[in-house]
Amino acid sequence: MPEPNLLIPQLTDDGSFTFFSAEFGETFHSQSGAIQEAEAKFVQPLQLKQQAEKPKLQLLDICYGLGYNTATALKTIWQINPHCQVELFALELDATVPAAALAHNLTDNWLEPIPQILSQMVSDRQIQTHNLKASLLIGDARTTIQQLPNNWQADAIFLDPFSPPNCPQLWTVEFLGEVAKHLKPEGKLATYSCSAAVRTALLAAGLTIGATTPVGRKSPGTIASFNPTDLPPLSQQEKEHLQTRAAIPYRDPNLSDRANIILHRRHLEQQASSLESTSHWKKRWIIA
Repeated sequence: MPEPNLLIPQLTDDGSFTFFSAEFGETFHSQSGAIQEAEAKFVQPLQLKQQAEKPKLQLLDICYGLGYNTATALKTIWQINPHCQVELFALELDATVPAAALAHNLTDNWLEPIPQILSQMVSDRQIQTHNLKASLLIGDARTTIQQLPNNWQADAIFLDPFSPPNCPQLWTVEFLGEVAKHLKPEGKLATYSCSAAVRTALLAAGLTIGATTPVGRKSPGTIASFNPTDLPPLSQQEKEHLQTRAAIPYRDPNLSDRANIILHRRHLEQQASSLESTSHWKKRWIIA
């Protein structure tokens, strides 16, 4: 496990910083802006400004990372309604990541009490104040999600793992099925991914899906809910993508397989499939 001082801050275009993960071969955020990404990929699609008018909100932050999604959500909610009571569960594999964000002072730009909350999330992993009850659960999210109370459900879920090819464990039918159990009937889940395999897994969990505005890249994100009302529709191109081999989902029957096993299982299923090839779909839509 890397030490905090081995995680080197990298400047993004909005002036905020991110880290590079050597394990997954990716930065935690897009170059366009780490804070901008938290706002545009999660806070806005999940309509947290409108949700903040409620007296209480429950949030689930999957892959807490540097804490930016949680920080931006809390800032947004309490700007609208300082009295809104927030209950938050955050799942994170590597405790050194949020610790490194603190060590490099990357969380200081938010107004209080946000920096103090992020600090206490690292030091205590639990917070209880007049308007916040929060827990940071460290470990494999496939395990830590089992620690949530059975009947606990979120108004909003941030689904922010590394990309499916590099971290397929958290994009499987089985894991997203567990995630969906913790989403309220009127709640919404947001993710930056538009992967057809991910969208198929969300559909398998009984969710309806829509597309969100691209941020930092050409591809849109995905918004999902049990309630299809107000979800932005998929384009015809996106709908047809769900009928190709690319839409064959990742599977992890026991929620315990290594990434290479999950990838190989999907590869075998794709090879045996009679669905349209992704390359043929791309040619029809003139996608480079």
